[in-house]
Amino acid sequence: MEENVEVKPASSRSIGVKWGLIGSAVGVVLFVVYNTLKIDFTQGPLSWLSYVMMAVFIFLAQKQFKDSGDSYMSYGQGMGVAFWYGLISSAISSVFTFLYVKFVDGGMMDMIKENQLKGMQEKGMSDEQIDQAMEMAGKFTSPEAILGFGLVGGVIMVLIVGLVLTIFTQKKNPEAIV
Repeated sequence: MEENVEVKPASSRSIGVKWGLIGSAVGVVLFVVYNTLKIDFTQGPLSWLSYVMMAVFIFLAQKQFKDSGDSYMSYGQGMGVAFWYGLISSAISSVFTFLYVKFVDGGMMDMIKENQLKGMQEKGMSDEQIDQAMEMAGKFTSPEAILGFGLVGGVIMVLIVGLVLTIFTQKKNPEAIV
């Protein structure tokens, strides 16, 4: 006796949340490794690694969404996956970074400011320009500012990457009513 049990495809939210958890876990591990090894990941090629990882995780999430359903994914569904990925990964990563900088290693911010100062000096900026830039940067490098910018900026960046990536990963259902 066989029962036909209809398997409901996963939602864009459930898949986005799952991959957001995976992405934030990988990000947190890399963050800890970089800080342990005293590697500045805010400048140079490593600063782009997070964007590449973000695109890869969104791609994998959207692929899973298509694989778990009827193999189709509308643009809106793809953006839904990207949104939930971004919301979860940004929230977890930002809270972790806030707690780390606030309670574990406050010296990390000093290292970042020092590297910014060196970069400005190498560009030949005047002392007055450097003082102004460092004063402005000081407002954005507090643990609280990092939390806020991480939450908002993270979701915005994921949505921008998602907007572009979903153009290529969407697969419209030809039988869908337009």
